[in-house]
Amino acid sequence: MWLQPSGDFVLPLQVQYHGLFQMIPILGIGGTFQIGLQISTITYMSKHVKAFINETWLERYGYPIHQDNLLFLWSLIVSITGIGGLLGSSGSRYLTVKFGKRKCLLCNNLLMITAALIMGCSKIARSFEMILIGRFVYGISTGLCVPLHHQYLGEISPKKLRGFANSTASFFWSLGKAVGQIVGQRELLGSQSLWPILMAFCAVPALLQLVTLPFFPETPPYLLVQKGDQEGCKKAIRQLWGEGCHQAEIEDIMKEKATMKNTKILSVLELIKEPSLRWQLYMLTTVTATVQLCGISAIYFYTIEVLQAAGFDERMISYMSLSVGLSELLATVVCSSLIERLGRKTLLSGGYRIMALLMAGITVTLSLQDWYFWMPYCSLCLIILFVVVFGIGPAGATVSIRTEIFKLSCRPAAFVIGAAINWLGVFVIGTTFPFIVESLGQFCFLIFMGILLTSGIIIHLFLPETKGKSIMEITEDFNRLNFKKCVPAAPNHVMEDHTFCTRL
Repeated sequence: MWLQPSGDFVLPLQVQYHGLFQMIPILGIGGTFQIGLQISTITYMSKHVKAFINETWLERYGYPIHQDNLLFLWSLIVSITGIGGLLGSSGSRYLTVKFGKRKCLLCNNLLMITAALIMGCSKIARSFEMILIGRFVYGISTGLCVPLHHQYLGEISPKKLRGFANSTASFFWSLGKAVGQIVGQRELLGSQSLWPILMAFCAVPALLQLVTLPFFPETPPYLLVQKGDQEGCKKAIRQLWGEGCHQAEIEDIMKEKATMKNTKILSVLELIKEPSLRWQLYMLTTVTATVQLCGISAIYFYTIEVLQAAGFDERMISYMSLSVGLSELLATVVCSSLIERLGRKTLLSGGYRIMALLMAGITVTLSLQDWYFWMPYCSLCLIILFVVVFGIGPAGATVSIRTEIFKLSCRPAAFVIGAAINWLGVFVIGTTFPFIVESLGQFCFLIFMGILLTSGIIIHLFLPETKGKSIMEITEDFNRLNFKKCVPAAPNHVMEDHTFCTRL
């Protein structure tokens, strides 16, 4: 019996692509889950780490640390992860091209576990410097694993599931934040005695991926295009996509291989200089920068303030702020079911515009929250709605766009550029946002609103829809922008020498 895409007998996707569906959570827990985890857990460790620094300083020098020095050390502990992330992402191109994504992820898990051990032992060693070192190593590890996660997802997925698979990266990012908020509660690991365990908690997902990932294959495009291993490619496809005819996907890979015969893997500088990739880089910069500058960090900051203004008990605020994180998590689940129906362009441009309108509403309600007792509740509702729209639209679609618009020959360099923009955004927002809030208050949302509207217009006008298209078709769409003329479509022929069908 043969499995045909249009035949009488079709297996459910979860059954046919069982290997893919098993691999998605394994990639997620060692990928974007880790960065979501560190974003949320660092908040719950703040007062405990500051107290530990003060105690250690007092033991060493006989007097308490000056408050300015304490704030400087704490800000360095928080921001040094961004510097490490920038370094880790910068090396991802060389490592993925030379060793492949699976080997890189396995070695990266060892680096993550090492960072966790350094941070977890800091209290016993009475050394706050170990926290700094551990956070820096942790940043290098997350800077490497996130682009690897995104590339891996895009390359192991068939066209009809590519958007769904890519959107799971945002789901695990939100899941990491939610899990961090849960385990960071003072009843669990957020207490004064257990915060070193909370800091070392990142070793758990790293260990899970380390013991499970060896049972899964390297990506089929890497095996076929860069290693020339046809048998390994066929074996990987059978393991990930099940038995059946996957001829269309194989032909797309072979077409990409044919275009790479005289093309090397581009470096970052070569990618920036390449005129045929100009608009792809514009779109990459737009969607990556907008994620950092859309105001989602400001939203999480103001959630606490809104809850305090509403008069909620301090002990309840941490639990209520958890509802915001859980709302984003549920929204990313909805995104995975909508992205193949609505398309990436619709989710991005529409999501940006709705978020801009919500920013305007949040600005108004925050300005009036002292006038009416019920206004803080309106602010909280708008904040939750903003987070939901972000999770349904831009959060998942951004990952898909960054993966789909670049060929395999330039994808590693593109992810280095995207990761550099992302980590620089993390560092800039982390250092400037407190001053922006102090100067503008709630009116800082107007800046984010302008950025969202601008990005929405750019995406609507210039980004081609990538849903259901091969990389060659997407490249042809961009060539019309890069060269200001229509490029004839490549002939749709069957490569007889490479027919990979497997019997059910």
